[in-house]
Amino acid sequence: MRDIPFDSPSGMPSSDMSSNKDLKGHKLLMIVPWDLPAGYVDDLHESFPGLAVVHSNWDTWKESSLPGNIAEEDWKTVTILLTGPKFPTKEAAPNLQLVQLQSAGANYILDNPLFKDTDIAFCTANGVHGPQIAEWIICTFLAFQHNIPRFLENMKEHKWERSWDDSDTQDAVQQRVGILGYGSIGRQVARVAKAIGMDVYAYTNRPRPTPESRRDDSFVVPGLGDPEGVLPSKWFSGTSPEEIHEFLSADLDLLVLALPLTPQTKGMIAAPQFKILQGKKTYVTNIGRGPVINTDDLITALDEGLIRGAALDVTDPEPLPKGHPLWDAKNIIITPHVSGNSTSYNTRLLSILNINLKKLSEGKEFMNRVSRKRGY
Repeated sequence: MRDIPFDSPSGMPSSDMSSNKDLKGHKLLMIVPWDLPAGYVDDLHESFPGLAVVHSNWDTWKESSLPGNIAEEDWKTVTILLTGPKFPTKEAAPNLQLVQLQSAGANYILDNPLFKDTDIAFCTANGVHGPQIAEWIICTFLAFQHNIPRFLENMKEHKWERSWDDSDTQDAVQQRVGILGYGSIGRQVARVAKAIGMDVYAYTNRPRPTPESRRDDSFVVPGLGDPEGVLPSKWFSGTSPEEIHEFLSADLDLLVLALPLTPQTKGMIAAPQFKILQGKKTYVTNIGRGPVINTDDLITALDEGLIRGAALDVTDPEPLPKGHPLWDAKNIIITPHVSGNSTSYNTRLLSILNINLKKLSEGKEFMNRVSRKRGY
């Protein structure tokens, strides 16, 4: 249920809404593959006495249709919908005003008539993944730097192989991480990286020259991330190959790819870019989408030592078939698209929903609203 915005698309203007503190006349339909936390509906009613709530335990990611146990009357009167990638027709839900997605990405809604042919507000769960994915990124980088994969293999063989060279490990202090896509995940990576002594460079597709432009108003776990945009020591921006190359040439020790898959980002990192990264033998991490990297060129870059290593939570193809040469590339760590997993996912999702319910009640702009122009 993960996709990665290039920038954080927060603060999109909402439709013309008026204040309705109690949300009188509104109905929330929650289609999620889990039972609601104890007391959650009671808390909603305490905050919004006029809000009707309907819940269906249904996995729209696995099932081929919407749940069949929702009454036709509920569809006709629903105004707020929490769901995954399955949607009603606009005729079936004529009063719908807000769709809160379970995922951080919105690529699967772009061609859906409910999004394309209406002005219904669609909001993502951007921000739910920051803590756990940042941990995965820093964890895999440090595991490589400290030779953990090799020691794990030695352990299986009951092999004690100690190095007597005290300078055989490069710690993270004063190393530089370049974050290509400084959204909610990138901002949490920056916070953790700074905490262990790293320098941070940020890259966004649109220029962020002023302190105000570097702010991010999307969801963040309190106390985490970089909502003010103050952690990077240098900012880069643009979409042209020349602008990307300037960023990649900035002596990066770790390159974090936190990008959505778009026609512009497909194959963005390929042989020419690996050639640039060769200067510092950059470690490459991809948690966005597999096709952002040209897989064949990545294998070559690893096996020929152009880069020091790579950590991938996404691959191209995905799932990665047994016997694919990427499995055997040098200095690689591969996990099966699990870096966004967390026991706190559902709690954070409901926090975003609660924020948008409050904004609806106050007639304010929604958080994480998808731009129909940009597609995220």
